[in-house]
Amino acid sequence: MTDFRSLSLPEVIEITPDRFGDHRGYFSVVFNQDTYAQNGIACEWMQENESLSAKRGTVRGIHYQLPPFAQAKLVRVLSGKIFDIAVDLRRDSPRFGQWDGCELSADKGNQLFVPAGFGHAFMTLTDDVLVQYKVDAAYAPQSERSILWNDSAIGIDWPSIDDAVLSGKDADAPRIGDLGPDELF
Repeated sequence: MTDFRSLSLPEVIEITPDRFGDHRGYFSVVFNQDTYAQNGIACEWMQENESLSAKRGTVRGIHYQLPPFAQAKLVRVLSGKIFDIAVDLRRDSPRFGQWDGCELSADKGNQLFVPAGFGHAFMTLTDDVLVQYKVDAAYAPQSERSILWNDSAIGIDWPSIDDAVLSGKDADAPRIGDLGPDELF
């Protein structure tokens, strides 16, 4: 039976599908629309993305898209291990600016559901990490936004690394306090 566990941000859910193993390996149902809907995840996934991060310590995010292109995401790791986080970016939420996350790995087979209205980021904990995620809205560059990954106002407790590997966009992202009211939910 697939396990659904809300994190401290109750809309953010860690999902761990069962694996049925034998001498050949294992079988797992990694997504079933009815089971997910019965557990509060009733998205119509429209696109599936994949990213490869070659080096341990690669950070991607904190990314999100504004309405009407806001995205829910269902994230899983196909190879390696990440620390995956979500940040509540809904201004009217009592948890605005708070974050939570968990470790996702190919070995465990767990997933993270990040609803629309939340920013998403991850840090790779191994080399050669392959991440796959479903989204319920297509990529819309005019709606895309980022927040600095290590913004002290959010205070994400990232795993210790010597040097984060960042894209130029992520390195230059604004802090949450520098965003205008039209740049958040």
